[in-house]
Amino acid sequence: MFPAFARYRNQPAARGDNLVAVELEVTDNPAESRFEIRADGELAGFALYHLRGGQIAFTHTETDDRFRGHGVAGQLVREALDAARERQLAVLPYCPFVKSWIAGHPEYADLVPPGHR
Repeated sequence: MFPAFARYRNQPAARGDNLVAVELEVTDNPAESRFEIRADGELAGFALYHLRGGQIAFTHTETDDRFRGHGVAGQLVREALDAARERQLAVLPYCPFVKSWIAGHPEYADLVPPGHR
């Protein structure tokens, strides 16, 4: 689990320090074909995927509005890609967020076959 900061429990966005520390945990939920990120046990976001052979295609990433702008989606994608690497899966980044995140983190580019970069 990773500590993070997020607007939490419907606190309004305002000037000043209204951020609280939360624990983030990413898990694979194969029954739903998605990686999930939880903040203090509450679902904060997910990345949908399709597995086929030796490939994982990421199709959509979504985070709850309360957690946007604090790196939650980035942490979700990083850990999902780490899991893909561990399983020796090629990554097809059809989701625009996943594709953009990989472009900004070239150490993950090798996961994507040349025709999908």
